[in-house]
Amino acid sequence: MVRIRVLVVDDHRIFAESLAAALAAEPDVDVTAAGSGPAALRCLDRAAAEGRRFDVLLVDADLGVAAGQIPGQAVARVVPEGGAADGIVDGISLVAGVREAQPAVRIVVLAEKDDPRRAALALQAGANGWVAKDCSLQRLLGVIRGVLRDETHLAPALLTGVLRELTAARKHRTDSERLVASLTPREREVLRCMVAGLGRKAVAERLFLSPHTVRTHMQNVLGKLGVHSTLAAVALARRAGVGPAESAGDVVERGGQLA
Repeated sequence: MVRIRVLVVDDHRIFAESLAAALAAEPDVDVTAAGSGPAALRCLDRAAAEGRRFDVLLVDADLGVAAGQIPGQAVARVVPEGGAADGIVDGISLVAGVREAQPAVRIVVLAEKDDPRRAALALQAGANGWVAKDCSLQRLLGVIRGVLRDETHLAPALLTGVLRELTAARKHRTDSERLVASLTPREREVLRCMVAGLGRKAVAERLFLSPHTVRTHMQNVLGKLGVHSTLAAVALARRAGVGPAESAGDVVERGGQLA
């Protein structure tokens, strides 16, 4: 019998343990429960190192989300440098991190209520399904087995709203890509450094430019993107698919001369 390895991630301990126990009663399901995003990352990392990866991740949509916090702001690192991850990792970020690091894992988000906007965010992050927490065990088992067949699962009542959200997100991405395309190659390098969180001095050192020149480039970037802050520029860049400058070798050096 082929067994399905499931990791339940929910910071409500009673719910996580109850769901894990219910799923474990199935003869073909092995279940592990984790009470937080960092704990889940450690489980995934350890299982991968031991050659026994999980098949399905069940993630609480509200994992690690405090009142007023916007889900998906941080990006989860599944294999953190120097050991296990610490701190708070919310549900949507966990989905994105796992999808990037372990694309074979199927991910189902468990939610207290139907929310088209957040369901769309989860799908964009790489989730394979969005399921209500109050669904029956048989329904959840059907979803688990379905996503392993590469099916995507959403409640019928969510479909219209999710499609509307995804269409709007696609339009925003297209608009953002058009604005980024208006930048010069040097301005795009500066934008990548901004996405990486580098300040003006660090950007100057990275690109072999003077701080004054970097300030001018940053002002030009904000103007062309039509935003008024670095944070807004970074958010727009992310929507356009612009990644961070990860190392000095990622940036094209212009002979060490000032631009």
